[in-house]
Amino acid sequence: MAIRGKLHANAAHLLHPGEPLQAAFCAQTTNPFLALLSIWIIIVKDAYRVVVVTDRRILVCRSGRLSMSKVGGVISEYPRNLRIGPPSGVWWRCETLGERLYVHKRFHRDVNAADAAPHIGN
Repeated sequence: MAIRGKLHANAAHLLHPGEPLQAAFCAQTTNPFLALLSIWIIIVKDAYRVVVVTDRRILVCRSGRLSMSKVGGVISEYPRNLRIGPPSGVWWRCETLGERLYVHKRFHRDVNAADAAPHIGN
């Protein structure tokens, strides 16, 4: 199963009844260029996050220490009208979700899809 499919399946337990998942993408809290120096930085710092976007809210969740596709507990929740992007570059630095997150280019289309999706007004 592709990573997007895993993220959607693993985030299902966070959704309220009738709440559709619009997008989910991975991010990390550690600067990716510093993380290249040592994998231990990522393991010790608990650096992976999963951002789950529904039509009602945006959730920033913990992820596994070694796997980005696990979706753990909710760290923060934001209203759906918050604009996340626009992303750019290979590693985009997102500052709109409470903590500095680095999002790789492979997830930029998910960020754009989340921003473009219709939502219920908050």
